Amino acid sequence: MTNLTISRSYSLNRLLPLILAIMLGVSVLAVAGHAQSPTLHGAAHDTRHATGFPCH
Repeated sequence: MTNLTISRSYSLNRLLPLILAIMLGVSVLAVAGHAQSPTLHGAAHDTRHATGFPCH
């Protein structure tokens, strides 16, 4: 194996979990933000305010 192959493999192994975590986070926000359950929506709303994420 060449150094370039090892470098690309290492980069992909570090980048893939980051991409999946971002996708999971966005999915959770989208689902909770549009939920009809007042409890779930309220929890997401409070979390958005706590992190400074605009919601209105």
